Amino acid sequence: MFKTTTAPQDAMILQLVPIVTQACEILREEYQRYCAGEQFDITQKHDDSPVTQADFRVNQYITEALAQQYSDIPLLSEEGEYDQRQQWHRFWLLDPLDGTKEFLHKRPEFTINLSLVEGVHTVFAVLAIPAEQVMYFCPRQGMPLKLNLNSQRWSVYELEQAITTPVHIGLSQSTQHKSEYMAYLDVLKDLAAYDVFKAGSAYKFCMILEHKVDIYPRFHPTSEWDTSAGQCLIERIGGGLVDFKGRPFVYNQRETLLNGGFIAYRNAEMKELALQALAAM
Repeated sequence: MFKTTTAPQDAMILQLVPIVTQACEILREEYQRYCAGEQFDITQKHDDSPVTQADFRVNQYITEALAQQYSDIPLLSEEGEYDQRQQWHRFWLLDPLDGTKEFLHKRPEFTINLSLVEGVHTVFAVLAIPAEQVMYFCPRQGMPLKLNLNSQRWSVYELEQAITTPVHIGLSQSTQHKSEYMAYLDVLKDLAAYDVFKAGSAYKFCMILEHKVDIYPRFHPTSEWDTSAGQCLIERIGGGLVDFKGRPFVYNQRETLLNGGFIAYRNAEMKELALQALAAM
């Protein structure tokens, strides 16, 4: 849970708040335009996934803003060029609109994912939900922070030991009836009572922070910009994100930016349950 706190003095957070705030406003404006039925550009990428004018507009804004503030840190963005990435030890990792399909289905569960990777690990992260006017920050040290843009109120995550009953399973809108997910849930029902929380991809990481999701299994592909910020945030609260062999994801170490399947979880108890179900499939 989050409790009210004073505004942080962290220099990187203070520099990024106005950048991400403006990016949220751009996305909110684009979403309203799309929902109103105005002319809106949508194209397909080489993998047949959709990309929109909103993706490109936010990407351009954040790319330029980060270049002004952090000219020495390169940017790896879903909508940018990244042929030099394997030479980078330190870089920004950006998904300017995570949840494009949610956006296009007029579900406000899309996010902005921004993280700072050093070596193989994420050391700083921001997840923003433009439609809810909320940002979550993972500073280099300390618990995650939350900023409500409407009230300008800051809050800090506070650990609590409450056991969740039933267990909340986070799934994407379209995945519950796919075979892997049905098999996972079928095994899980013999281990614990559960309910299902359906939402967009990185939005579920935010819901882990809000204790609305305890376990987030993922059997179909994501990319590194989909998971870096969320992993950083949930690891800080005692949770994590691991592959199907129980290993935490590391970043910018492979030829491909595509991730394999993973299990994200809120705490050690949920990790044990999640991996027990996976092993029994």
